[in-house]
Amino acid sequence: MSTTKPHHDAESDPELVQSQGDTIIFYPRALNIVWGSDPRYWRLPPDQEKTRAVELVQVSWLEVTGSRENLVAGKTYEIGFKISLTQEAFGWNGSKVYVMAKQGRRGRYTWKRASLDAFTNGNPVEIPQADDKLKIQITPNSDSTIYFGMYEVWSGKWKGGLKIHNAYIREA
Repeated sequence: MSTTKPHHDAESDPELVQSQGDTIIFYPRALNIVWGSDPRYWRLPPDQEKTRAVELVQVSWLEVTGSRENLVAGKTYEIGFKISLTQEAFGWNGSKVYVMAKQGRRGRYTWKRASLDAFTNGNPVEIPQADDKLKIQITPNSDSTIYFGMYEVWSGKWKGGLKIHNAYIREA
């Protein structure tokens, strides 16, 4: 009997993580997505469209994570996600999404909170918003890996209609 894993593990295809100037772009298939391999909950882009957005059908536990090694000590980086909501989006009213990041496995998380219910026009936006960016400074002589993620796991509400276009780490 074969078993399939319900969660999507980040793929290591170099096409899915791209450097564009001072920004590192992580396309959705380069991220870990809880319940991401179950089509009842997520629509992953097919192989021929790897860099297309992933679409949330419905979940009550939103957890999308990634990491990047070997960032430059002394530099400050912004971490965020480019998202949009479909016209059929539901469950976001009053629910806050948290974008969180930390330096190294033992680091402490820094976070920013975003409300998505204002983004129903379908246009992609960055969260956190421009006036409240999540920033991490890489301290010397320590693990220079940034671990980051987007979460909404506390409300217990079912939600859907979210598209994740990419995640990014950008020099601040």
